[in-house]
Amino acid sequence: MKNKALAAPYLVWMAIFTVVPLGIVIWFSFTDSITGAFTFDNISRMGTYLPIFLKSIWLAILSSLICLVIGYPVAYCLASAAPERQRFLYMLVMLPMCMSFLLRTLAWVALLDDTGIINGVVTSLGLQCYHSGAPTSLAPQPLPLIRTDGAVVLGMVYNYLPYMIMPLYTVLVKLDPRLTEAAEDLGCTPAQVFGQVTLPLSVPGIISGFTMVFVPAVSTFYISQKMGSAGTTLIGDVIESQFKAAYNPNLGAALSLVLMVMVLVCIAVMNRFSDEEEVATI
Repeated sequence: MKNKALAAPYLVWMAIFTVVPLGIVIWFSFTDSITGAFTFDNISRMGTYLPIFLKSIWLAILSSLICLVIGYPVAYCLASAAPERQRFLYMLVMLPMCMSFLLRTLAWVALLDDTGIINGVVTSLGLQCYHSGAPTSLAPQPLPLIRTDGAVVLGMVYNYLPYMIMPLYTVLVKLDPRLTEAAEDLGCTPAQVFGQVTLPLSVPGIISGFTMVFVPAVSTFYISQKMGSAGTTLIGDVIESQFKAAYNPNLGAALSLVLMVMVLVCIAVMNRFSDEEEVATI
């Protein structure tokens, strides 16, 4: 009874800031923007935005995989360092998160822009770049570093990389070193120790980190607006435009609801694999 009483503030918080907003989103999704009558028209229009959904998912998956490739060695080095160094290195990983998300993104815009720092250095070095098919007599063009899908992926990786490192580090630092020592005593090479002991035991951290990167990446909109082109419209951009430009919160809510369902399905699938891996390990 006492534990339930202690949980009451949390339940009230969840009801006010989670359940009620979710109910409002569902209500807007199934009502008409003019008459307020119940309708499935907003949901039926989801097929129109299927290519944007697919592109958002693809870029989010690609960003998550790149974060995994970069973040795993970093987390492994953190977990392998001496305890007094771990705290310092962990602080360095988390230090960019102390800066505003907007400022971090704008910093990359300043680096990659046509008149940005990188193109300025390239120009000062006398290096020339011409658009494909352009006459060589034309003035040199800036390097196409921004307003591309690659720039959007770069922004996602930079902003969400710590979300991959944190769960990986948490899992790797708790691994029993006696397991690797036993594998080495049995004749395993370092590659075999990693592939047969370390990597399987770190799968829960991989899945958790992948989820933590994928969820914000698939719904992002500021990165794609500042670093992408008109062809890099993600579902987050469409949702924002429905609320702020098109003044159609009903369609925006429907898009948000569908995106939320897709994210929950992905999380459920990833958790399923994580649970199976834990059972197999036991």
